[in-house]
Amino acid sequence: MALTLVVLAAGMGSRYGGLKQLDAMGPNGETIMDYSLFDAQRAGFDRFVFVIRRHMEAAFREQILSRLPAAYDTDLAFQELDQVPDGFFTPAERVKPWGTAHAVLAAAEQVHGPFTVINADDFYGAGCFRTAAEFFAARPPATKVHEYAIVGYTLRDTLSPHGSVARGVCRADAAGDLIDIEEMTAIHQDGPAAYNLRPDGARQPLTGDEPVSMNTWAFDDSIFPLLRQSFARFLKDHGQELKSEFFIPIIARELVFTGQARIRVLPCGERWFGVTYQEDKPTTQARIRELIAAGTYPTPLW
Repeated sequence: MALTLVVLAAGMGSRYGGLKQLDAMGPNGETIMDYSLFDAQRAGFDRFVFVIRRHMEAAFREQILSRLPAAYDTDLAFQELDQVPDGFFTPAERVKPWGTAHAVLAAAEQVHGPFTVINADDFYGAGCFRTAAEFFAARPPATKVHEYAIVGYTLRDTLSPHGSVARGVCRADAAGDLIDIEEMTAIHQDGPAAYNLRPDGARQPLTGDEPVSMNTWAFDDSIFPLLRQSFARFLKDHGQELKSEFFIPIIARELVFTGQARIRVLPCGERWFGVTYQEDKPTTQARIRELIAAGTYPTPLW
């Protein structure tokens, strides 16, 4: 079974202060994304589609694609502000991308069959990709209800001491099926717990034990028509808001609430790390050095 990895790399890095997707983290200039590709390939993924902005193409080809092994099957997809359905338009003042669900939709022409989504700037660990591959291998035959999954992490293991983070906070039933997911965009560390700062300034307490999505979703190409329909609804309601974003949890909630999909929440046992802020970079580099010293990764990687 052919598996595709869709890497979301079009973010603007406003909190980081630059294109963190291309920033060197390994001892030989490796990016976080390079380690994800290495782990995914070992888990059985054989095609890689990168969603970027058009203005990033030259730098991305030079800094990422040119260094990958020739055996890697790669393709680029472009997420742009003007990619909206007929009958809608993008406000002239908008500069922010339309969000993660829109980024996945941007890859529709390049993706066929099962695929997993990740962020370019998150370090997931090898277990994440094995978990996703095992889900596809064990997934029951298609029915009227779509079978998708999230590879979940524990909230307290995904926080930054340097500021707030955005996470899709999940609720699952005893069988591990998603009941609800909420995109929280201002989660702060609070000792061993956490809280989300709502737009109205209210604190929403969190235990830190909640399973969260780090945008590691296991879909197949049946998601694309559903994404198009959901995006049109989103634009009708929020399209003229300059900072509104069409997040993957928006459509995940719709699919669960309407009974169109069963979405499994799959723990992978990995500890996430990444770079939300510049101050996160030294810690990330140190953790990568530790993994290399433990023999998890060769150096150089390629």
